[in-house]
Amino acid sequence: MSISATLAPHLPYLRRFARALTGSQQSGDAYTVAVLEAIMEDPSTLSPTLDPRSALFRLFLSIWLPVGNQHEFTPAAEPSDAADRHLEAMSPLPRAAFLLHSVENMNIERIAGILDLTVRETNSLIEQAGREIASEISTNVLIIEDEPLIAMDLESLVQELGHHTTYVSRTHREAVAAVRLHKPGLVLADIHLADGSSGLDAVNEILAMWDVPVIFITAYPERLLTGERPEPTFLITKPFRTETVQAIISQALFFDRKARRRQEPATIS
Repeated sequence: MSISATLAPHLPYLRRFARALTGSQQSGDAYTVAVLEAIMEDPSTLSPTLDPRSALFRLFLSIWLPVGNQHEFTPAAEPSDAADRHLEAMSPLPRAAFLLHSVENMNIERIAGILDLTVRETNSLIEQAGREIASEISTNVLIIEDEPLIAMDLESLVQELGHHTTYVSRTHREAVAAVRLHKPGLVLADIHLADGSSGLDAVNEILAMWDVPVIFITAYPERLLTGERPEPTFLITKPFRTETVQAIISQALFFDRKARRRQEPATIS
């Protein structure tokens, strides 16, 4: 089997991981392209001691981590409050380990192989990231979900993480109306809604009114991660795990906070 055929099934999940890690579809996809270019130039860059998926993720992190350590997480000169200081100080390697564990559902041994660390060191990184995420700032969350049990689970989880649910919408129309009443700090959106409407369409209309981070939820992530059209930056797969929702919510809020800080005009003292 050719290298491209071997790696093809794993690429949608690499794109999902890359986007969650970098906080941007554009940035995540650019790093993914860099990985593929490196493989085309020299197939031996893929570790022969790892399975194809692990080798792919390891190569990605070997390209991203040096840049992430130098640029993407540089602390602000004077963060405005304790929450800002905490978020800006969050380091790349623990976050990468946490996402591999909670979003990609990899076990500790596999993550240790990808990161070239011991199991003990890997556990320590994941615990560190968990502590950082646990102290995340709270926000108001709009849930767009037509299945009552899933909506209840999401609402309960959001509240357990210290956030507040502003509204649970079952349709495109309800979601847009909810945003007009109360602007959320985060949106959790299913793709297929009760009346046959699209969560993607609802979110596009919401984003035209209000700049807010969005996390999509779907049972078929591969249908959205094709590389052929604009795709979600943050994606949760059904059935979801608590750790996955926790990690993705943290990433979405983390990068939203950083983006807003970059957009703030400098003050002159």
